[in-house]
Amino acid sequence: MKYQWILFDADETLFHFDAYQGLKLMFSRFDIDFSRDDFHHYQTVNKPLWDDYQDGKKTAHQVQNIRFQGWAEKLDVSTQTLNSEFLNAMADICSLLPGARELIQALEGRVNMGIITNGFTELQSIRLERTGLKDTFYPLIISEQVGTAKPDVAIFEHAFELMDNPVKEQVLMVGDNPHSDILGGLNAGIDTCWLNRHNQNKPEGIDPHYQVASLTELQQLLTQDLTRG
Repeated sequence: MKYQWILFDADETLFHFDAYQGLKLMFSRFDIDFSRDDFHHYQTVNKPLWDDYQDGKKTAHQVQNIRFQGWAEKLDVSTQTLNSEFLNAMADICSLLPGARELIQALEGRVNMGIITNGFTELQSIRLERTGLKDTFYPLIISEQVGTAKPDVAIFEHAFELMDNPVKEQVLMVGDNPHSDILGGLNAGIDTCWLNRHNQNKPEGIDPHYQVASLTELQQLLTQDLTRG
């Protein structure tokens, strides 16, 4: 069998991450009707922060606080309070992507499965607990804890150490973000699979080893490999 390890991204690879619905739920708890226009304005602040985070120009703490500064002033609460409430709301609406549970069940006991995510610690453990997957993935690598984010090779090297330095040809990285998941995996010297659910154009210079449109298609690809092995 070719792969002994499958490393997954979390958000929009295994789990839905609907930030708008999460923010809408969170702000409803402050009696605020959060609109699409509010979300658009939030994203004009949040998205550049995430880009800087992935490039190592901002810390997780800075992202968590700067993105909520305006709302914190309006509501007279701390930015950290809003960030925690947002992550709690995201946990409350968490769900697996179509095909995720079936994929995990097909692979469990046959390969090692881990997660490398640029998400925040506060959300990950709750979400894995609520979906019944808390004992499924090892290692669980969270950029906030490691201090570096994908696509930085350092976060992959940290994972490899916890995996007892496996043969890289036996490791596959699966993710929906070509700039963090796929480029990061390529830079780390492992095979990659781009989960391209929305039929995006492949970014220039980023060439995944595989490309699938769904987790069901990924399951077929991987189980064929298992059968051949």
